Amino acid sequence: MQNPKQNKKSKSLFGLGLLTAFTASLCCITPVLALLAGTGGLAASFSFMEPARPYLIGITILVLGFAWYQKLKSISSEKIECACEDVKKMTFWQSKIFLGIVTVFAALLLAFPYYSAVFYSENKPKAQVHTLKSVKDLTLKVKGMTCESCNLHVENTLSKLPGYVFAKADYKTGTVIVKFDTSKSSQNEVKDAVNSTGYKIIN
Repeated sequence: MQNPKQNKKSKSLFGLGLLTAFTASLCCITPVLALLAGTGGLAASFSFMEPARPYLIGITILVLGFAWYQKLKSISSEKIECACEDVKKMTFWQSKIFLGIVTVFAALLLAFPYYSAVFYSENKPKAQVHTLKSVKDLTLKVKGMTCESCNLHVENTLSKLPGYVFAKADYKTGTVIVKFDTSKSSQNEVKDAVNSTGYKIIN
C-alpha cells in the first residue's frame, strides 16, 4: 500500500507542477485579466518574470514527468498483491485520471500565449472618413511588453481611440506603430492610451 508519505509526495508534485505552469504564464495572463477587469495598469505587473519563463516551463515538465514516472513505473512481482489492494483504496486525488487533468491544465497554462487572441476582438479600422492630410503614422518605443498577449492588449486599447486607423505592436522589437486621424485624437492622447496599458513609452 502507498504510505502517507508517498501520498503527500504525489500531492506536492501535482501542486508544484500547476504552480510553476501558472507562474510561467503569469506575465501573459495578466494582460487578459486587465482586459476583463478593465484595469489597464495590471497588464505589466508581472512582465519582470518573463526572463524566468523558460526555466519555469522546464521545471513544470520535469515535475509532471517525474509524477507520471512514479505512477507508471513497473511494479515488481512481489508487490503485485499489495498494489492490487492499493488500487482499490486509492482516492480520486491519487489517481492517474487526476494527474491527467493536472497535466492538461498545466499544458493549457503553458500554451496560453498562443491562444490568448481569442479574448480580444479583432482590430479593424472603424467606418470613418479620414482625409489623407489628417492621418498620421506614429512609431513609439515601448518597454514592458513580453509576449503576444502584450501586443494584443496594446492594439486593443488603441483601437478604442477616436480616429483610430491601424495599430501594430511588436514585443520583440519593443515598438508600437499607430496610424490615426489627428483631427480626432492628438499624439499625446495616443501616448496616454499606450501608457494606460501599464507598458511605458521610452521615447
